[in-house]
Amino acid sequence: MAFIVKKKIHNKEYYYLNENRRVDGKVKTKTLAYLGKNKKEAERKAKELISNKTKTKQSDQKIPKALVSESKDRKTDEKPTNISIEELAAFCKRKGFVYPSAEIYGGLAGFWDFGHLGTELKNNIKKEWWKFHVLQREDIVGIDGSIITNPKVWEASGHVDSFIDVFVIDKKTKEKFKVDRFEAEKYRGDTRFEVKGEFNPMFTTNVGPIVSDSIKSYLRPETAQLIFSNFKAVYENARLKLPCGIAQIGKAFRNEIAPRDFLFRAREFEQMEIEYFIKKDMKCPYEIPEEEVLVYSAEAQEQNKDPFIMKIKHALEKGVIKKDWHAYWLATELNWFLGLGANKDNFRIRQHLKNELSHYSSDTWDLEYKFPFGWKEIEGIADRGNFDLSQHEKFSGKDLKVFDEESKEKITPEVICEPSLGIERAFLVFMLDSYYYDKERENIVLKLNPKLAPVKAAVFPIVKGPKFEKIAEKIVWDLKKEFNVLYDKTGSIGRRYARNDEMGTPFCITIDGDSLKNGSVTVRNRDTKKQIRVKISDLKEIIKKLINGEISFNKAGKPFNFN
Repeated sequence: MAFIVKKKIHNKEYYYLNENRRVDGKVKTKTLAYLGKNKKEAERKAKELISNKTKTKQSDQKIPKALVSESKDRKTDEKPTNISIEELAAFCKRKGFVYPSAEIYGGLAGFWDFGHLGTELKNNIKKEWWKFHVLQREDIVGIDGSIITNPKVWEASGHVDSFIDVFVIDKKTKEKFKVDRFEAEKYRGDTRFEVKGEFNPMFTTNVGPIVSDSIKSYLRPETAQLIFSNFKAVYENARLKLPCGIAQIGKAFRNEIAPRDFLFRAREFEQMEIEYFIKKDMKCPYEIPEEEVLVYSAEAQEQNKDPFIMKIKHALEKGVIKKDWHAYWLATELNWFLGLGANKDNFRIRQHLKNELSHYSSDTWDLEYKFPFGWKEIEGIADRGNFDLSQHEKFSGKDLKVFDEESKEKITPEVICEPSLGIERAFLVFMLDSYYYDKERENIVLKLNPKLAPVKAAVFPIVKGPKFEKIAEKIVWDLKKEFNVLYDKTGSIGRRYARNDEMGTPFCITIDGDSLKNGSVTVRNRDTKKQIRVKISDLKEIIKKLINGEISFNKAGKPFNFN
C-alpha cells in the first residue's frame, strides 16, 4: 500500500510517495516518487500516481506471454528523471556519495564530505579532465600550487582590495545572500531588503606558531594565482612555446554568506583550471569542434531576446563570439562534457554583460547548465589579458617576461582564455544527467559513463557455495589490478542487480553452473539489462574495452538469455 511521507531536509519539508513491500520475508520501504514541497499538491500528485499505477497493473495482466520477453529488452526512459537538488542530496547521502561534513555534530554549512562512491566518482572526473586537457596535449603542462602562500600574491592579484561582495538580507524571508558590487544599488533602493555592507569572502589564517609573531595569510580563493607566480619557472623548465597552457587541480576556499543548492555553492571546493598564454593578437591554430549549443550573447540579453541554437563555429563566423580562442575553448569544454555522457540539451553558453566583468577581464563567456534551480555557471572562460603577470611583476620586482623567437624581444604573454571548472559542479552535472527512475525495474538506475562510474564491475556467485565463491574471488582479485570492483554474494541476484544499478555499476558479472563446466561467465549491461557470455580468460580485456568504449556490448560476447 502506498502512503505519503513528509521528510525534513536542511530544515525544509519535502513530500514523498512510499510503499511497503515484502522482500525475502522482510518488509522494506520503497520510495516511488518525489511529490514536492506543498502538502495539497503532494496529495493531488499521490492520488494521480496511485490511480495510474492501478491502471498499469491492470493493463499488464493483459499482455500476451509471447510479448513478455520482448519487453525485457525494451529501452526505458530516454531522458533522465527530473529531480530537485534536495532529492539529489538525499540520494547522495543514502547511497554513500556525499554527506554533510561531520554530521554527527550537526555539520557545518558549506562543507561536505565525500563517501566511498563519491570519492571514486570525483577522482574519475579529475582523471578524465587531466587526461583530456593535459596528457593528450603537447601544449599544456600541469602544476600543483600550495593552498597557503605569501599574502603578497593576493595583494598583487587584487583579491585583498577588489574581491568584495555585498551582504544583503531579505526582510520578509530573512534570507541572507551576497550580490556583486554592481548589483548593490538596486537593493539599496528597495525597502524589502537591508544592505548590511561589504565583505571579503577570503578565509584568513596565521602562519607561525606564535600569534604575535605570525604572518597573516589566506586560504586561496582560487587556483589561478599560483600558476601566474610560477609561470616563468614552468615556462622555462618545461621548454614551453607560445601558445601554451598551465593546468592545475586543487582546493579553493570562499567564506560564502549563504552556501546553498547542495554542492553548487560551498565554502570549500575544488577547481580544474587552465591558464592559456598567447602572444598578443596571436590567432588560434586549432580546429574548432563542431558543437551546436544555445548561445546567449550580451547583445541578446540587453535586448531581452531569447538565446538561439547555433554551432559555436558559426557564432564566431557571424561575429557573435568575437575571438577565435573563445570559440575554440567553449567548444572544447562542451565537447569534454558531452564525451562523458552529459546531456547537450542542458547546456548553453552565455556572454557576461559589461557590468558583470571582473576587473581583469575584457570579455568572459560562461558554459552554463540547466540545474533544477535554473541556469547557472559551471565553467567560466575569461580573457584576462596580461593583467596578472604584469601585477605580479610589479609587486614582486621580478622579471616575468619571456623571450619571443619571432620578434627577438622579451614580451609579457597574455591569458586569452582560462577554462575554470568547479569539480563539485561537474559532479552535479553528471549525477543529474545520469539519474533515471526505471518504471519497469521500479528502481533508480544511475547511467554514468563507465569511465566515471565509481565501481566498474560487480562480481556475483549465483548461489553461496565454495565452488562458485572460489571462482568469483579469483575474478575479483584479478580485475582489481585494473579497476574498482565490488564483490557481492548477499541477497537474491535481482536485489544485487538493483543495488548496483543505483550506484551506477555498468557491468555485473555472474558465476553460475556453466562457469564450472566451461570457464565462462555472464556479463550484464546496466542500461539495457542484456547479458552476454564471456570466457573468464578474456574477461579483463573485454571489461577494459567496454569501459573505454572500444567495443560495443553486443559484440563483446555471445548473447545470453537468463530465464
